[in-house]
Amino acid sequence: MSKPAELRELSDEQLNFTLQETQKQLFELQFQAATEKLDTPSRKKELRREIARIKTIQHQRSAANGETQAPAAEQQA
Repeated sequence: MSKPAELRELSDEQLNFTLQETQKQLFELQFQAATEKLDTPSRKKELRREIARIKTIQHQRSAANGETQAPAAEQQA
């Protein structure tokens, strides 16, 4: 599990790659959980949090670049 400070040091490409790999690990772990008992069930929670950290950093970077979108409720109005 990476710390947020370590994730912020990564480039956008590295962050995207890390996100994809983490999502892949979570998918495989969920599949494994459905077919057999997990050795470390808490790993799913760790991976979900890791994904949330990465997405948060990506959102912060896009907000800093002025690439924010209006929330869905405001877009419909």
